[in-house]
Amino acid sequence: MKIDFGKTAADYGRHRAGFPDALFDRLATCGVGTRGQRILDLGTGTGALARGFARRGCVVTGLDPSAPLLDEARRLDREAGVEISYVMATAEVTGLPDASFDVVSAGQCWHWFDRERAALQVRRLLVSGGRLVIAHFDWIPLPGNVVEATEQLVERHNPEWKLGGRNGVYGPWLRDVAVAGFSDIQTFSFDVNVSYTHAAWRGRMRASAGIAASLPPDAVAKFDDDLRRLLAAQFPAEPLETLHRVFAVVCRSSTSRILGEGRGEGRR
Repeated sequence: MKIDFGKTAADYGRHRAGFPDALFDRLATCGVGTRGQRILDLGTGTGALARGFARRGCVVTGLDPSAPLLDEARRLDREAGVEISYVMATAEVTGLPDASFDVVSAGQCWHWFDRERAALQVRRLLVSGGRLVIAHFDWIPLPGNVVEATEQLVERHNPEWKLGGRNGVYGPWLRDVAVAGFSDIQTFSFDVNVSYTHAAWRGRMRASAGIAASLPPDAVAKFDDDLRRLLAAQFPAEPLETLHRVFAVVCRSSTSRILGEGRGEGRR
């Protein structure tokens, strides 16, 4: 399934819920997100994670291969009154200098990378003892809830979409960072409810990988109309309360670093 989130940049910026403040509070207890830290946010998209760090006084660079998403990120930064530098590149081949960041983060995107190469790139970019943060903020399908019903609708409209039914916890990421030589590996998770109007939930779904990022416009419109009908029939009350799970991996780079860009060019 070919994914291009740039095709849905407006809905992505407007309707995809940013990471909750509680994530940044928890990361602060791990020494991440303190004022003045140099942070690189890989796969930044519209900058949701990057802005959270910038609001806390960090010096933030966001990196993404999609120009439309970065344009939307800059618009949202202006509205939020924060300054973030952006680089258009991939997580596997950033073009950034060795040992130039205290923290590298990846929010809602590690699964899109060539994970082995991205992890080695992160080690090269971090100062000795610097930290990598991999964070997710996922909706959680449960029997009978609006998330489960919506995922089933996505699967009917796009059988190639295989990202449904997840529990929001990503064990394989722990192996990724261990193999790449990171240490002091920690994880945490917690649940929150996110409220959506019907219109906002439809926008959130249009901004997902299985809909506007991968389907043609006429198919997106058909899905959106079917979702409108589903919500009116099965979940008429507003706002919709949708269960979400925050999951994060925090780890530390070793004293020895990977130097140089590595071989080849990665693609997200």
